[in-house]
Amino acid sequence: MNKNWQPQTRAIRGQMDKTQYGEHSTPLFLTSSFTFGSAEEMAAVFAGEQEGLIYSRYSNPGVDELIAKACALEGTQAGFATASGMAAVFASLAALVKQGDHIVATRALFGSTHQLLTNFLPKWGVTFTYVEPDQPETWSAAVQDNTVLFCTETPSNPGLKLVDLEAAGRLCKEHGLLFVVDNCFATPVIQRPAEFGADLITHSVTKWMDGQGRVLGGLLLGTEEVMEKVTAFCRHTGPAMSPFNAWTVSKSLETLHLRMDAHCRSALVMAEWLGKQSGVARVHYPYLPSHPQYELAQRQMSAGGGIVTFELKGGIEAAQRLLNSAELCTRSSNLGDTRTILTHPATTTHSKLTAEERARVGITDGLVRMSVGLEAVVDIQNDLKLVGEM
Repeated sequence: MNKNWQPQTRAIRGQMDKTQYGEHSTPLFLTSSFTFGSAEEMAAVFAGEQEGLIYSRYSNPGVDELIAKACALEGTQAGFATASGMAAVFASLAALVKQGDHIVATRALFGSTHQLLTNFLPKWGVTFTYVEPDQPETWSAAVQDNTVLFCTETPSNPGLKLVDLEAAGRLCKEHGLLFVVDNCFATPVIQRPAEFGADLITHSVTKWMDGQGRVLGGLLLGTEEVMEKVTAFCRHTGPAMSPFNAWTVSKSLETLHLRMDAHCRSALVMAEWLGKQSGVARVHYPYLPSHPQYELAQRQMSAGGGIVTFELKGGIEAAQRLLNSAELCTRSSNLGDTRTILTHPATTTHSKLTAEERARVGITDGLVRMSVGLEAVVDIQNDLKLVGEM
């Protein structure tokens, strides 16, 4: 792949070597294992003395192509593809910490990530401290002698709080911490955490990268040094992405820039429109001037993303009425689809949090998360007209 090409070009042209058939589109490699020409070659590959494919839990030509494209987009050196986004998030922590270590994490995290920190890692002797994502001046006070890692997601799910990546990079450099960022909501089209010093970046490719609600998958992308540890962990614990899912997402990356541009344009229009509706108390969107971190969004993001969240004045009853009234918009917990999706986080994706925990990250009973699709904006607005009648 020509390293002088722009990332979007490399996402299209970054294909594996052609087979003897000269195919224009990369074929699927649905095989669990690979063969060797001789016993000596097999021994050399297993010993690491010779390049070669061994087993699809370790690597696969189509999976490798996806990783290479994603690294080109994120500006990272190496990667590993996992079976789901949460498998990637788990590996980003479990591969890098040991008993007795401490993690600093921003409070506004995805519900399942919160479960990892609160219910699973403590059983293995790993502790954590939450810090507020929008208060970087307080982060240093949370660092302990045994702190090894700072993890965050920005924008957050679902409150769309931002983390100052430049400030986080400085913190990690000052204290010698590993810097881990969940970049799922923004995608590398909108922001590239590696440019701010991130050592490891995670993605749920189930979302915008696939973009059509078809397959599960995750990505871990980072420096060679960090990815050496992460890859060893993943190869031996087995969260490998299937070759079919990798092939699907690799093709989807060819249109990621075009799709994200359309999602972001429509999301901004929807955010502005929702702010004018009588039933809406508040709209959250990074590229709205009313967002408390609007200036930060302008600095570190090239667009506002495809997610808009809004709070209805009528609370949970109003949210349920709106979701039940939708004919075009889908009721689902997923996001990042061509089709607009509505979710009520308090009763679904973040229902395992206590009421107090939800309140601390801005998840009110009336909060609705909207993943803005590629339909005509006027049709989305007409489908949500009830917010102007509440």
